[in-house]
Amino acid sequence: MTPMVRVQNFSISSDGYGSGEGQTHERPFGHADPRDLMSWAGATAHWPNRTEPGGTYGLDDYIIRDFANNIGAEIMGRNKFGPQRGPWQDHDWQGWWGDAPPFHTPVFVLTHHERPPFTLSDTTFHFLDASPKDALERAFAAADGKDVRIGGGVATVKEFLDADLVDTMHIAVAPVELGRGERLWTSPDELTDRFHLEQIPSPSGVVHHFFWRK
Repeated sequence: MTPMVRVQNFSISSDGYGSGEGQTHERPFGHADPRDLMSWAGATAHWPNRTEPGGTYGLDDYIIRDFANNIGAEIMGRNKFGPQRGPWQDHDWQGWWGDAPPFHTPVFVLTHHERPPFTLSDTTFHFLDASPKDALERAFAAADGKDVRIGGGVATVKEFLDADLVDTMHIAVAPVELGRGERLWTSPDELTDRFHLEQIPSPSGVVHHFFWRK
């Protein structure tokens, strides 16, 4: 099977925003509370950061368990890696992900200011000043025949959508409004010229949107 480009478990608000305004080191989502967007995931039995037994099963948990399935590399924007802008001032700070990042694959961070790669646990971060097409070539070369995940944030997902490089996409729409920030869409129907769309409501309150190419 031909490897695919996938967006997975990407949560946005009911008014289409994936993050708020005013991102800082302490507030990666700006004015938005990530718990409002991601509580459906954190409640599942297989949430990677779960520290106690328990959690829900069903549709939400199935989607969480599929997060790493056949993923060989991830591409993310610089804003998902950290809040710094412009030339790197601090190479000692290595992102929001701690000593054991949840990716377990090579990660390619898109930035206009490259820096040397580094490895934390089984995740190596590479920093590229590259177009979506060129970044995908690098990611597929590292993915060893597996799929590449576009991890976000919103600007990066939109960049790959605009370049028509996304094959499948899962967006979880949470029952909360942010009002401002980085907006993925006004309506999911904006993408139905290129994608099939199926919407499945979950008991958690989110509506899962599954897109695949026509």
